[in-house]
This record gives sequence, C-alpha cells and structure tokens, in this order.
Amino acid sequence: LLTLLSLKRDTDNQKLLTKWRSPAAVPDRCQGIEMDAVTVNEDGIPYFFHSGFLFKGFHGAAERANETFTELDEHQHLGHVDAAFRLHYEDHPTEHNNIIFFLDTQIFSYYQHKLEGGYPKNISEVYPGIPDHLDAAVECPKPECEEDSVIFFKGDEIFHFNFKTKAVEMKEFTSMPNCTSAFRFMEHYYCFHGHNFSKFDPKTGEVHGRYPKEARDFFMRCSKFSHDHVERERCSRAHLDAITADNEGDMFAFRGQSFICALTVPGGFGGLFRIKHLIESKFIYRTSHFTARFQDEHVFAYRVGENHTLLDGYPKTVKEELGIEGPIDSAFSCDEHQHVHVVKGQLMYDVDMAASERNATNERSIMFPSDAAMCGPRGVTLVKGNHFYHFDTLKLLFSRAVPERHQVSLELFGCDH
Repeated sequence: LLTLLSLKRDTDNQKLLTKWRSPAAVPDRCQGIEMDAVTVNEDGIPYFFHSGFLFKGFHGAAERANETFTELDEHQHLGHVDAAFRLHYEDHPTEHNNIIFFLDTQIFSYYQHKLEGGYPKNISEVYPGIPDHLDAAVECPKPECEEDSVIFFKGDEIFHFNFKTKAVEMKEFTSMPNCTSAFRFMEHYYCFHGHNFSKFDPKTGEVHGRYPKEARDFFMRCSKFSHDHVERERCSRAHLDAITADNEGDMFAFRGQSFICALTVPGGFGGLFRIKHLIESKFIYRTSHFTARFQDEHVFAYRVGENHTLLDGYPKTVKEELGIEGPIDSAFSCDEHQHVHVVKGQLMYDVDMAASERNATNERSIMFPSDAAMCGPRGVTLVKGNHFYHFDTLKLLFSRAVPERHQVSLELFGCDH
C-alpha cells in the first residue's frame, strides 16, 4: 500500500511538472496577470516574475526563471517566487547590488545571476523578525528611508527592516492596498495588486494622485492593448498632468506616461506617444532656450533641440528654481519667454527667469486653481478636471467674468463625448 501511495504521489508530481512546463502554461503579460515579484537587475532592467516564469524589461515573451537563476531549479516545485528586491547597502560592498529572492521560508542571494556561497538560508537567519511566506519586498535606501532598509509586506502587515541595527519596525500603510509585489524604479515606489499598481511614499505609505492605475499602461508594451489604450487615453475624462504649446500653436498634453499631441485644427488629433521613462510631470513651461517639467518637488530643465538633454545643475527644488515654496499647481510662460507665471491655489505669481536671484512676485487672485495651464498665440488656457477655460489675454484671468466652459476630450482631442 505504501509503495502504491508513493507511486501515485510521484505520478501526481510528474503531472504537475509536465503541466507547468507545457507551452500552454507560459503566461502572457498582456492578459492582465498578477506578478508574484518585481525587481531590477544590476543594470537597472526590470524583472517581472510570475508562476516560475520571468519577463525581462517592459516587453517580450516569458522565459523560465531558472534559465537565468539556475539554482532555483531545485525548488521548481514551488512554481513561484514570493518576493524579490535588489539590495542597496553601500556600507557593505560585498552585498550591495545583490538580487534577493524569497521562496516560502528561504532566501536566495544572487550576484550577477550566480548564487552566493552558503545560500539558500532561512529567512529568520538573515532577516530576524521578518515572517515567512511573504507577499512582497522592496529596498529603501537612505535618504528615501531614514537608513538603508527593506520594506516587507505580508497581508496588511508592513515591516521596515533596518540593515544597520537589524531592528524591525511595524508600520501601518492605511491608504494603500495589500501588495502582491513591490518595486522601486527611478527613485519611486510602486505597490502592485492584481494587474493594477499604486505609487506610494515608502516612509508613510501615503498614495498621492489618482490611483490605482493599470500596469499595462505604464510597465508593459502590449500592441493590442496599446492600440486600445490610445482611444481610451485620448478620450479619458481623467485630469491632465500638464499642457503646453509651441510657437506654431500646436498643443502637447501630458497624462501619466502618455504624451498626447493635440493639434490646433478643430477636432484635430496628432497622435498619442509614450514618454521614454515613467514620469508624472505636474506641469511644464517653456522659454526660448529650455523646456522645464516638474516632478514632485523638483524641476527638470532640458535644452531645446532635437535631443532634449538635461541642463547642468538639474534637477533643482521648486524653491531654488522659482523662489516659491512648493507644492504649486501649474506654471506657464507666454510670448515674452522671460517670465514664468506660477499658479498656487487661487493665487498667481510672476518669476523673472533672467534674474540672478529668482523670486515669486506680483501676487494676484485668479478665478480658480488649475490642474494645468498654457499660454499660446490665441491666449491662456486653464485646465481643471475634464474642462478647460480660454482667456484671450493674460489680464482676463483676473477679471470677474467667468468664460465659457469647454470639454477637454471633446474639443481638444476630437472625441465624441
């Protein structure tokens, strides 16, 4: 009887491995799957893990995780990775930049895709106080956290592990969902849940902005989904992050990772383009020599030309660039290009960009705050939500006459609603 039970167990295990290895079992990231773990390799290339498979970068087919991390082959029966992160610990150069995996109760440490000696180890041995069977983990180097740390997620429990002291601090991230994987990319933090994600503050867990968002809109390039995304994004009623215009009067709108070109021809639409890197610009202003975008509390200035290159000394804080404390709502420049007009709540200020020491001056009230603003040959446009208001001159912003309200999706992007 024991022999028969053993044979049945071996047969069941073989069937499970055969099913797991069959071509039909290979996942397609464009189907909206949930990732088990997300991290970046030593070169900053994102690695997405799902059920024993690995997606490298933002596009391309899945491959088996054990083809890149061979020692995981011994644990293939698990069929998954619980959590992963790239270790950031400059005080210990022998560990810095290792990729760390968590599988049930064990931890694997890789350097340049080779398993470090002595691994795997028990999680409790390397990270005392951290539970087994984790949901997600992400590195948090200083000063983004107080000390070089790792944030661990298990259900609704959050653990901050301090590398220096080995102390574990429990956190409550009440404004974000439970993470099935977590990811640090370009110094921002993302919690994945299902095929959606939310950006969060690693110290407080606060989620700022309109989240959750669809991962395939930002972290994956899927041809059919992207085609559908163009129409959905163009006609979305979600607010714009920024809007500007060039000298020809053509308008360029920004929403999330999408760059939407809206021509001045009535109902014209110049196309939707993806920004090369994941950025969420709050607003943009242009001068004769550079274009500036704002991300969180920092200003990035790029030289005008075919290849927009970041100017020396940037990024800077909003205070350094404009002489006003952030956050602010929008900013734009008009024909003279020397002054930038800054909107903060229902107040507007002027900043002389030619001054050696910049200050926000000439405070005055406007009708309402705005999500985005621009100035072009036809006047000033303020965008609030899915509506915009046009003013023939800058002075009209300070009058009491409320202009006609227009719909962004219908009148700027030529949608039917």
